[in-house]
Amino acid sequence: MLERDTEHSCLSGEAVDAGPMDQLLGHSITYRIAVGPQAGRKVFTLQTLPACDEPVGKIAGFSLHAGVAAKADERKKLERLCRYIARPAVSEKRLSLTPNGNVRYQLKTPYHNGTTHVIFEPLDFIARLAALVPKPRVNLTRFHGVFAPNSQYRARVTPARRGKGNKARTADHGQDQAPAEQRAAMTWAQRLKRVFGIGIETCRECGGTVKVIACIEDLAVIEKILAHLQEKDTSVPTSLRPASRAPPAELAG
Repeated sequence: MLERDTEHSCLSGEAVDAGPMDQLLGHSITYRIAVGPQAGRKVFTLQTLPACDEPVGKIAGFSLHAGVAAKADERKKLERLCRYIARPAVSEKRLSLTPNGNVRYQLKTPYHNGTTHVIFEPLDFIARLAALVPKPRVNLTRFHGVFAPNSQYRARVTPARRGKGNKARTADHGQDQAPAEQRAAMTWAQRLKRVFGIGIETCRECGGTVKVIACIEDLAVIEKILAHLQEKDTSVPTSLRPASRAPPAELAG
């Protein structure tokens, strides 16, 4: 007989039986084993540190941490916070295998009860990874409050003044905005350089600005273009220019 988890009673309702993925999600957020003969039991953990007596604030079963704040002019701090929030869900450096073949995951920050490691069976660990895969045709980024799509104040807080109720604002101030202000979002090339440090906007040969002329995704077309460029490089001699000589006027003199 399995007892109801009092710490996560609000997350262990009957809604988790709606479908296979919903069941995986429900077991994942309640620290329960989702598949296998041990399904429904709590995940095996290692508590190698003494429990902390400091109170932990919880709201509806979720721990709330609001100790980090960024002011409006602290753009670097805000970017660092966004990078931390968007970090991968699993760190490969803290993953290892136990002698009996289970998956051991070391927590970056120990829990208040002293838990430092979580032990998964291989099948259950795959189920946890499957629970992290987003559903198809669902936006990965969702906005709430004044940033929500249907908020009447969205046009006042977004840089490009996008949002519901911005038609009058665009009609009044659209003529006074510069092109850079109307197109505040970064291009995909700028985002690629900002996130991964890959710069493709400047030519490595001449130092000029690179212009995107096409986006080719067809594998057959890509292979044909690469094969043509490789054939062109091998067929053209390395030195086509003749030896330098003086102008004709100087030779005649």
